[in-house]
Order: sequence, then C-alpha cells, then structure tokens
Amino acid sequence: MTGDRAMGRAGRVVRAALVAGALALAAVGRPAGAAEWRLGGRVGLELRVFPEDAAFPGQRDTTASPSLFAEPELTAIAPDGKSRFVLVPFARLDRDDQHRTHVDLRQAKLLQIGEGWDLVTGFDRVFWGVTESRHLVDIVNQVDQVEDIDDEDRLGQPMINLNLLRPYGTFRLFALPWFRERTFPDDRARLRGPLPIRGEDAEYSNSREQERVDFAARWSHTAGGLDLGLSYFHGMSREPRFLQRLEKGRPVLVPFYEVIDQASLDAQLTSGPWAWKLEGLVRSGQGRRFAAAVGGFEYTLYDVLESGVDLGLLAEYSWDGRDEAEAPPVALEDDLFLGLRLGFNDRRDSMLLAGATIDRDTRSTYGQLEISTRLTDRLRLEVEARLFWNVSPEDALRAVERDGFVTTRLSWYF
Repeated sequence: MTGDRAMGRAGRVVRAALVAGALALAAVGRPAGAAEWRLGGRVGLELRVFPEDAAFPGQRDTTASPSLFAEPELTAIAPDGKSRFVLVPFARLDRDDQHRTHVDLRQAKLLQIGEGWDLVTGFDRVFWGVTESRHLVDIVNQVDQVEDIDDEDRLGQPMINLNLLRPYGTFRLFALPWFRERTFPDDRARLRGPLPIRGEDAEYSNSREQERVDFAARWSHTAGGLDLGLSYFHGMSREPRFLQRLEKGRPVLVPFYEVIDQASLDAQLTSGPWAWKLEGLVRSGQGRRFAAAVGGFEYTLYDVLESGVDLGLLAEYSWDGRDEAEAPPVALEDDLFLGLRLGFNDRRDSMLLAGATIDRDTRSTYGQLEISTRLTDRLRLEVEARLFWNVSPEDALRAVERDGFVTTRLSWYF
C-alpha cells in the first residue's frame, strides 16, 4: 500500500467517525429534554530517558526525548439514561519520533441500553484477559506500539457490539468493519530494531486488506469467586509477521497481516488473599495451528506490619508453541514472571508495581517498574521503566536490548 492510499483510508475512517458522532448526538438528544454534557480527560508532559547509546546506524542517539499529550473525554447522556455518546480522541506531539506524533480516536461511540441488552456502535476499546505479564487473549483492538512496548495502549476499533445480559452469563457479539494497522517507530527512532519498518507499505493475505470485516464473540460469567471467559475471533491478526524487502537497495521490514481463527479462554479464581489466573488460546492461519498459555497467581498480604500498605506477590509462567518461521515472533515462549505490587492506601492513591520476566533457557531478562502518585487532586506523577539485560542473541528482545528507557509523566486531569 502506498502512503497516499494509507492517508486516503485514514481520511475515510475519520470522516466516518464524524458522521457517526453527529448521528449519535442526534440520537442522544432525541428524547424530550436536554442531554447532560460532561467534559473531562487529561493533558500532560512526558519525558523518556534512554540510559544507553543507540545500537544501530541511522538511529537518533538521543538521551532525553520529551513529548506532549492530550486525551479529552466528552460524554453526552440522554435524559432517560438509555443512550449516551462518548468521544475520546488522543493526540501526542513527540520531538524525536515522527510516528509517535499522532492522533487517534480511542472512542467515538454511541451506547444504547435496553432491557437485558446494550448496543455499541462506533470506535471503542475492549479489553479481554486477567494476567499481568502478558495480554495473551486481548485481540479486538490493535496495539499502539509507538506509545509503549507493554501492549497496554490500544488504538480505537470501529465496531458494532451487541451485548446480551443473561443470568447464566453475558454474550458479546462483535462486527469489526475496519482493520487498524499497528503503529511503529520511524526510521531514526529508538525501539526501531536493526531495520526500518515500513508500516505504511503493509501487505495482506486477503485481497480486501483493511476493508475486510472481522468477527468476534465472547461469553463471560461470574459465579462466586470465579470469573470465566470464552472467546472466538475470526479476522485479520493484530500481530503481523515481518517480510524483508529492498528499498533503494537497502533492506527494510514490511508488516504482513494474515487471516486467523482464534479460540481462547481466560479465568480468575479469587479465594481470600489468593487470585489464580489463566489465559490460553489455540490459533490457526499463521502456519501450523499452535497453542499458547500464561498462568499464575497473585497473593496479597493486607496491612503489612500494620503499616496500611498492601503487598501483592505475583508469579506467572508463559508458554508459546508457535513456529517462529511461520508465525509472528514472540518474546515469551518459555518465561517466568516474578513481581510485586504495593498499594499504599493513602490519600495520594500511591501504588508501585515491579517485576521481571526471565527466559528459562537463555536467562534473558526484561524488567519493568511502575510508580504512580497524586501530587494534587488534579495532578498525577508517574514513573515507568522498561529495561533489558543479559539478552541472548537468539532472543526476540535482542532488537531493543539497548533501548531500555525510563519515562516520567506528569498528567493534569480536568
């Protein structure tokens, strides 16, 4: 796909979202009386610091990389409470990565509520899963990889989502009419890897490319301390493989997206201080059919030494049976995650999460740290670290071994 085609398709998505928003606002305002309007969100400043020099020729050897971001949220609620429109755009201006300077519609949805059902139309974000170290079964939304490398940030996905609420569980049906391509750093950015990635030239196994309609279904139920979910997805994989191509005689990587079928399960059993967690899937369409799973526990010690602090101890194991010659590369094939979570239960809503993922064969290690606290009622400070050490040459993390970074984020909520 050429850059012009990509821009044209992106423009059609934005125009469709604006039309959907106008229709949704008309629907919200239809009942007698005026709709209730709410405005909130956040704006902020972020600073990324890379302790090590860049590893590959052509990368900016930048130590400190600042950016600005904004994520406002506008909600309109009908007088009868049965309809509401939610608009959540996101924008970032980054000094060093042109692709990280971007705008996205995280949400632009109309929610209609009926007796035992609700319907979502427009852009939305959906999260599936229970584990901490890997979001294995979360597949509806595409990863916004220029935001972070932990798969927590997701692009808004156009959808029609019907939810049926029944005593024996909730059934969720999805039609996903537009595929969102993954975002990648620009040619000179950190976290790029050894070769530039031409995301705008993505290739597909299906001739309809982004215009293909994907489908998903999910059943979830809570009984006592057990939360259980069963899901099925048929459509374009959110994980691309990478094909090597030549551009002006130089090698570059091009994402290749394939149609897959994926069945998955996620479960969490809570009993006293214990929370047992499991996610598993079976996928076909990317070479031979394969299975993958991640599971473990979190044990919470409440009010440690009468300090008011809660300490959570986490342990999870990830296994992935894919053939990386046929399927997208993955870092967590046979890995152990160990971590802890501190909830300070203070007026500042302070928390800390720290952990490390260790490859059982090579001992390659990925460490992460997240600290968050409120400075005032509206101002929040966050510090996050993503670091790598002892990375084996055969490990997928080798591409970003020297791109470990520490992020400091100051957000003002309104």
